[in-house]
Amino acid sequence: MNPENRRKLHHRIRQAAETALSEKKYVSAIDVLVGIGWLAPGNVDAWRQKRIDYLERVINANLSRISEAMHLFRSWATAKKLAPSETAYVARQPGRPALRFSKSGDPGIERQYRTHWISPELKEKERQRLDEKMSRPPELVAIVPLKPDWKCHRCGRGGDLLMMEPPGPCCLDCAGFADLAYLPRGDTKLTKRVAKLSERRLVVARWSRARKRYERQGLLIEPRALREAREELGVSIAEDDFARIDRDPAWRR
Repeated sequence: MNPENRRKLHHRIRQAAETALSEKKYVSAIDVLVGIGWLAPGNVDAWRQKRIDYLERVINANLSRISEAMHLFRSWATAKKLAPSETAYVARQPGRPALRFSKSGDPGIERQYRTHWISPELKEKERQRLDEKMSRPPELVAIVPLKPDWKCHRCGRGGDLLMMEPPGPCCLDCAGFADLAYLPRGDTKLTKRVAKLSERRLVVARWSRARKRYERQGLLIEPRALREAREELGVSIAEDDFARIDRDPAWRR
């Protein structure tokens, strides 16, 4: 890379990294790659669902330029005296399989991608909370299908919701989540309480053509947890509410 192109790339990386650091108090390689326009957020979502086998496949640059960008990012982080923190990246799938970043799978390169750089201004308790947040596995996602005639790769049937697996879409029956009830978004207090009470839960997301991203619609949670949360918060619920939740979810109305 010639010096002028390197200087321009360094400037873009610094801007992207400083923006992420200001917003989140830490910055990751993914933040930088998205920020400089080499990595589309939609491809990050697909990779987290293991629909893409390794992240470098969808980074819009060759391996040499990616390596140079990662080197510039680490140099910037070191100069800023940011604290490195290696973070596990697991897929949004049952079993939480590990995600792969690089084409080669080299452990050193994988470690560089996994390392987050944390602001030295954080106090100890803030650092602990941030470490807990970064180490928390991503929520499992059920997707509202764009095409009603989709087929489950396991059983050949369809349904109102699907989960993505490496071979293709999977229905909730085959994935083992057909017993969950649907709670639409809207009641923040109830949603937070239910999320804590339900040992098994899925985020329901739908693709927005206008915004070109998946948007949260609600949660699939254990009916027991929903009853307990409503009782704790003093919110009444009738049996036909569960029938509506189960059989007539919000995206159908």
